[in-house]
Amino acid sequence: MIRMKFDEITLSVFPTRSEMGLVAAQEAAEYVLNLLKQKETIRCVFAAAPSQSDFLNCFFSDERIDFRRMEAFHMDEYIGIPSDDPRSFRSFLKKYFDRVNMKAVYYIDGMAPDPIKECERYGDLLMKKKIDIVFMGIGENGHIAFNDPGVADFNDSKVMKPVELDLVCRNQQVRDGCFSTLDEVPKMALTLTIPTLLSADKLFCFVPTEAKARALAETILGEISEKCPATILRRKPGVMMYIDEPCFSVLKERLNGKGK
Repeated sequence: MIRMKFDEITLSVFPTRSEMGLVAAQEAAEYVLNLLKQKETIRCVFAAAPSQSDFLNCFFSDERIDFRRMEAFHMDEYIGIPSDDPRSFRSFLKKYFDRVNMKAVYYIDGMAPDPIKECERYGDLLMKKKIDIVFMGIGENGHIAFNDPGVADFNDSKVMKPVELDLVCRNQQVRDGCFSTLDEVPKMALTLTIPTLLSADKLFCFVPTEAKARALAETILGEISEKCPATILRRKPGVMMYIDEPCFSVLKERLNGKGK
């Protein structure tokens, strides 16, 4: 493992994504265990994506954690995908949440007839109390949640909002195997905003595979800008970011002065 610090991000690099997921889950679990010594209940937001699977598999297998004292939320959902559709983020996360007995799980309704009202409903639930932890990733276009370049706003006044997904983001869903064709990928989604994500006390971020290498390098070395929304993580104290060697490739070249 290689561990480096970039602004407020602690970056850990592992030879494989399975090693990344294991150590990330262990360190996240230690943080949770310590937090549960201080609080009766903790509130966590989870990302839903194949990039999160290595972490989620290990984290929800950790028998030391009393999940009965955890409330779970997710950070985004497609508009127009039924909750029981396996391509929905609800379905993706439910298979992990169902492994344990959680205090409460709150799901976004992508089929709500009024997306604005659904944002208000879910946002009110989420912001009733402090968010303790966000578990997240970074998209190929540098998005966090579904805050793509073009809709990302570092000073967003909303807790949650409907957004139009950009083409890079939608193509990523096909490459990830979540949809068979681009036409199947919804064009709209509901997402927590960037200020909402950053309001959590602690952020853990998992970014495996070569497909994320350029976005990762831009996140770490690029200008902090909504053009690459994940760059804002460099201003959030205590962010823990975990990547594998393929994801490290472009950043490694740039650090060695060999790439742009």
